[in-house]
Amino acid sequence: MAALILSSDWIKNWDKSGKNEFLQFCQDLAGKPSVHEFVKNLQTALYELCWHVIQGNLKVDVAASLLGDVMDLRDDMPSILADVFCILDIETGCLEEKHKRDHFTQLVGACLFCVPDGVLKERLDPETLESLGLIKQAQQFNQKIVKIKTKLFYKQQKFNLLREENEGYAKLITELGQDLSGNLTSHLVLENIKSLIGCFNLDPNRVLDIILEVYECRSDQDEFFIPLIKSYMCEHQTLCHMIGFKFKFHQEPNGETPSSLYHIAAALLQHNLIALEDLYVHLLPLDSNIVEENKREILEAKQIARKLTMVVVPSEKAEDKEKEKEEEKNEKPPDNQKLGLLEALLRIGDWQHAQSIMDQMPAFYATSHKAIAIVLCQLLHLTVEPLYRRAGVPKGAKGGLKTPLRSKQAPQPAERFDDLSRDVFTMLCYLGPHLSHDPILFAKIVRLGKSFMKEYQSESRQDSKDKMDTLLSCFLSIADQVLLPSLSLMECNACMSEEIWGFFKLFPYQYRYRLYGQWKNETYGNHPLLVKIKAQTVDRAKYIMKRLTKENVKPSGRQIGKLSHSNPTILFDYILSQIQWYDNLITPVVDSLKYLTSLNYDVLAYCIIEALANPEKEKMKHDDTTISSWLQSLASLCGAVFRKYPIELAGLLQYVTNQLKAGKSFDLLILKEVVQKMAGIEITDEMTLEQLEAMTGGEQLKAEGGYFGQIRNTKKSSQRLKDALLDHELALPLCLLMAQQRNGVVFSEGGEKHLKLVGKLYDQCHDTLVQFGGFLASNLSTEDYIKRVPSVDVLCNQLHTPHDAAFFLSRPMYAHQILSKYDELKKAEKGNRQQQKVHKYIAACEQVMAPVHEAVVSLHLPKVWDDLRPQFYATFWSLTMYDLAVPHNAYEREANKLKMQIKAIDENTEMPMNKKKKEKERCTALQDKLQEEEKKQLEHVQRVLQRLKLEKDNWLLAKSTKNETITKFLQLCIFPRCVFSAIDAVYCARFVELVHQQKTPNFCTLLCYDRVFSDIIYTVASCTENESRRYGRFLCCMLETVTRWHSDRAIYEKECGNYPGFLTIFRASGFDGGNKADQLDYENFRHVVHKWHYKLTKASVHCLETGEYTHIRNILILLTKILPWYPKVLNLGQALECRVHKICQEEKEKRPDLYALAMGYSGQLKGRKVHMVPENEFHHKELPVRSATPGTLQNGPGNVGKPAATASAIAGKGEEGAIEDSDKSKDKSQAAQKTTSKNSTAANKVSSSNGNSTPNSTKGSKEKDEKEKTIKEKKEKKEKNPGSTPEAKAGGKEKQKEERSSKEDKPVDVKEKVPKADKDKRKEDKKEEKTKNDGKSAEKEWSKERDVSNDSKIKESSKVEKNAGAGILKSIVPRPEGVESEREQKRRKLDTHSSPSHSSAVKDNLNDFKDSASKHHPNHSTALSKSKEKDEEKKDSDKSRDRSKEREKKEDKKDRKRDYLNSEREMSQEAKRRKDENGMNSSKHSKSTSPSESPQSNDKDNSKRSKSTSKDKSDLAKPEKTSGGKKESRHDKEKSEKKRDSTGAKEDKKHHKSSEKHR
Repeated sequence: MAALILSSDWIKNWDKSGKNEFLQFCQDLAGKPSVHEFVKNLQTALYELCWHVIQGNLKVDVAASLLGDVMDLRDDMPSILADVFCILDIETGCLEEKHKRDHFTQLVGACLFCVPDGVLKERLDPETLESLGLIKQAQQFNQKIVKIKTKLFYKQQKFNLLREENEGYAKLITELGQDLSGNLTSHLVLENIKSLIGCFNLDPNRVLDIILEVYECRSDQDEFFIPLIKSYMCEHQTLCHMIGFKFKFHQEPNGETPSSLYHIAAALLQHNLIALEDLYVHLLPLDSNIVEENKREILEAKQIARKLTMVVVPSEKAEDKEKEKEEEKNEKPPDNQKLGLLEALLRIGDWQHAQSIMDQMPAFYATSHKAIAIVLCQLLHLTVEPLYRRAGVPKGAKGGLKTPLRSKQAPQPAERFDDLSRDVFTMLCYLGPHLSHDPILFAKIVRLGKSFMKEYQSESRQDSKDKMDTLLSCFLSIADQVLLPSLSLMECNACMSEEIWGFFKLFPYQYRYRLYGQWKNETYGNHPLLVKIKAQTVDRAKYIMKRLTKENVKPSGRQIGKLSHSNPTILFDYILSQIQWYDNLITPVVDSLKYLTSLNYDVLAYCIIEALANPEKEKMKHDDTTISSWLQSLASLCGAVFRKYPIELAGLLQYVTNQLKAGKSFDLLILKEVVQKMAGIEITDEMTLEQLEAMTGGEQLKAEGGYFGQIRNTKKSSQRLKDALLDHELALPLCLLMAQQRNGVVFSEGGEKHLKLVGKLYDQCHDTLVQFGGFLASNLSTEDYIKRVPSVDVLCNQLHTPHDAAFFLSRPMYAHQILSKYDELKKAEKGNRQQQKVHKYIAACEQVMAPVHEAVVSLHLPKVWDDLRPQFYATFWSLTMYDLAVPHNAYEREANKLKMQIKAIDENTEMPMNKKKKEKERCTALQDKLQEEEKKQLEHVQRVLQRLKLEKDNWLLAKSTKNETITKFLQLCIFPRCVFSAIDAVYCARFVELVHQQKTPNFCTLLCYDRVFSDIIYTVASCTENESRRYGRFLCCMLETVTRWHSDRAIYEKECGNYPGFLTIFRASGFDGGNKADQLDYENFRHVVHKWHYKLTKASVHCLETGEYTHIRNILILLTKILPWYPKVLNLGQALECRVHKICQEEKEKRPDLYALAMGYSGQLKGRKVHMVPENEFHHKELPVRSATPGTLQNGPGNVGKPAATASAIAGKGEEGAIEDSDKSKDKSQAAQKTTSKNSTAANKVSSSNGNSTPNSTKGSKEKDEKEKTIKEKKEKKEKNPGSTPEAKAGGKEKQKEERSSKEDKPVDVKEKVPKADKDKRKEDKKEEKTKNDGKSAEKEWSKERDVSNDSKIKESSKVEKNAGAGILKSIVPRPEGVESEREQKRRKLDTHSSPSHSSAVKDNLNDFKDSASKHHPNHSTALSKSKEKDEEKKDSDKSRDRSKEREKKEDKKDRKRDYLNSEREMSQEAKRRKDENGMNSSKHSKSTSPSESPQSNDKDNSKRSKSTSKDKSDLAKPEKTSGGKKESRHDKEKSEKKRDSTGAKEDKKHHKSSEKHR
């Protein structure tokens, strides 16, 4: 340190320069201010100088003279030097070197002139003072010090206490109690008090106590007493103890602390005269006791809540109430001094100290005491008053002004919103739910919040917005912790509820719902009072809900409203829980909600969403096949509530969107209900035909006649729904998510779910999409719609929307665009002529649809567009039923209804005149609207049809076969759309008809219909429940068209006669060169229709027999839908009825829903029986003459066999090769029919005569002779030209086939002589007919045969392919047995071909039928060939015998005729009896058997028959010779019948036994 301050150079050169430098250094230090650091440096310099003297480095006198010079630098230098000497005194006293002590003593002695004696006496040791001569003796000096200290600090004076003499105190009290209103100040009084203390020797502490007592009595005189105490007091601790003793005095049992004491304590705290922590320890109760009390209160509140929820006997209730009253009387709350002090602090505005006290206590404990809550509210009033006056007062309101606190320590009033965060928000948070004590302050805070939100929303600057975000979060916290809990404690104050809604509605719904969630789930558990309130609300809600009915909706509604103003979350939670259990409460509850406030409606929306999203509830029933009833009930409530009351929809819609985004589709039920109720758009597949017809009209017709419920007053609600969707940009996302979720239901959700549930969810998703899309199309303006819906290629390729849904969404857009473009063109060029309008419309269509045609190209592979043009594809998908036809009947029906209404109004005498007038005006206006709409639609349809007429030539390119074109048309257009909606199903059927009517090139109508009817098993199996309804409706419309054509030749000729859709083309074959074209004639069309009916029956029976739930359900739904047009044929209807009856029996216990469907269909089917006709009436088929060729059914000039073959070819083929094979088979059958038609002349005549009459014997013999000749000619032709007969033609076809397959079919050669044995075939047919009539056994055999044949299915089909050499297609027309057998094999081969739309199930069943049939044909043909040889031999002998026995023959004829008549009568009776027993008529022809027949039994019978017929032929050769090759005599028939009966009796018995076993 010496080196730093006093350097050694200075000492060495002291005389020269050291002295002056040291003096200069001291002067520099002394010149600076008296900062501790500089004083310390000065002391150090002096110390070092003195130390050098003690060390002997400097002389004492030199140092003394220098110190004398330094003393003049500062006033306090003597004291600084004395401090240095004091330190050196202690240090030198400890040293052993005596000379150093001597040097120190000499130095001090030399400096006595500059340091006063008194200072040295204070600081130096007495012994040092003695050695310096300043005191005489050190010992005496020490004694004297002790005496003085004792006298000063330990000796007490005898003060004049009150009990001894009171004059001084009396004067003191007089002095303090005088009037203070004048110029008297605390300073003057204090001087007087000092005089009194000195004069009367008063105790100062006692005087202070009296001052405090007087202050307590005059607590309003803060301005006088506070300065007085401040001036009087020297120590705060003393004052604090005195106040503490005063509080202790009042802590006696039942003692009550006066408010004045609290006031003076608060005032002293506010002015910092005492410290809170010093005073707090004197107050009772202890903090630990307060915490325990708070816990006890919460437990009691929970106990009360538990009691309210328990079921208690009335007597127990009464006892509990009495106990509670006694407890209330006994309990007197103990005096809580801490709360008293807190109240006093708040009254004077000392918020800091009050906050400190509240922090020591549990949350809201202090403010739960009403007095404190009210005082805090008053303080808040004063704090917010200036800001409220500026920004919060509503227009027209005045309000009372508040006087601000005079205290400067009180919180500063808020002038701006930023000031609120200083104290106001904190105070409100401490106040919590107890703001309910002051509704006026509540309203002020809410209005300030509302005003702030308006400022916040209007603020555009980002920096200001960031600052305001903090305030926004504060307001949200206040709403959560203060406003909503306070509302719960208020008693049904509807005004406050509306006030708070004015504030809340400025928040986004996300913020609001967050607040409601906190309020409902957390707030009620934080405070004992709220726990009680919650229990009481639930109890009251139970009381109301128990008594709520439709009759007392009004009074119950008022009670619900009253209860909901304060605690809506608790009330609605209970109401919703009840609705989830009892859905019959929905209507009365919805009606009773009319007394709610706007806030309550918003809370209700939140509660509904929370209930829907409840993770603890399963959305499926326990069987996992249906949606839970609670979800259905809530969805119904949603629809009803949101429609009736103005509740914001955004939250609900967003919830559904989020659920869809998460891949959950259950909640679409809610959207479906909301749209249905709010917009009046129903989605139901149970529409009546009248409704469906009305739905194809304009918007007005839809509203009037298209829905089950009358659509009224949905304008406002649908507008609200539309606004919510547009404001929150949810319209398109919802559509896209629904469209994507349809597949998601199956592939994402469906894995673990029951198939039935997956189907329901898929239907719900699809139906909601259709409903929602319909709502958007009808409610959004053109601009809004076009702005939101992107183009088709974007929808499909980028947004992954399925094509059907994409076109469904885009379709309204195209219609809007075309109409707007059309209007533009009309305005641009004014022309009224219809033709000009049409051209403009077509131009508008081209402009709008051209981009669409380009867009759709990307949707499919380029190969698709080889057959279909993009224009055709876009046209199909962009049109609707509104564009194709005008529902005149529906318009007329609605007009008649309105006329009836007007008539009823006129006749109603009770209705007031003004109401009558209004109603009539409404009906008339509706009539006019409907008429205008009909006219508008008619013009539109005409324009559209004209456009289609011009477009049609470019629709189908047919670069590949017609079959391929039809496949693509069905696959890409018809099938996706026909199951989209009921109207789309009708549209698809009508569009097919329209394409046919337009004579569209390259479109084969017959093939299209055939593909639709022939292969429905897989389509039915893959449908959901609603899709099967729509598919059924589609088939119904298709069948309706077909049935209309089938019903009347004139209609057929008019609508199909010269149309390219029914054109059949044959390619060249054999010697015939060039192509030929011909139309399918009427009768063969009837055969084709019969085949379609048969196919439908077969598919239906297959589905019913699978045992699969979806197969059975879907086919029953479909059959119900097509019931008006199918079944029409009696035996097909009986087969269905039998199978459905079996389903009824099997499913009665297992699957009740299937049982109900089957029973419903069965009943309706029985009702339709009267409309069914026998097969021979449905298409021209002669049951007795089974051997007749197709020529017998010829309708006019030309050959009928060709179109029949064509039709069957169309039906039989599914691949490209179908048309080629069919053309070849047509040529073969054509030649066969030409030849056989000549031979059938006599048969035609017989068949056309009366059924029971027979021609005379002469005529019969002539006919036989003619037939004999024709047979000979036929033989000769056969030898010359082997290609002229059907058999030879078949052989010719074999040769053509041989080039490809190198195989020949042997049965063809065997059958060459079949025409001669036609008479024997007739017997064969009789036997077949008998076996077929056995319906019940046949039904059993059908199912048995299916099971048996499954094993050998593959082997049999390959065998059939080898055997069937020629590809002649299945014909529906009856043919000769030989040709029938050959063609049957070829048909089997064709039916085994795979097809894109043919199901394997169909193939299996067809193979089963065909394999069983093929078993007996070869045997039969062998037997026939043997019988023919015998016939040849006998013919020669018969010729010679005939001449000699001509007379006998005539007599025989007469006998035969008589016998025949008798036998015929017996046969008809027998047949009738069998028909009644079996419920089956004879089936079609030899191969078109009904699905209920048994091929197995046929096999048995056929083997017998082949033996018996060979016998019969030899016996009956003689009569057959005269009758010719076609006609068999009745007598011979009788004989053969008897022989057959005797031969096959045993077999029949066995057969009946087996059928009995099956039953």
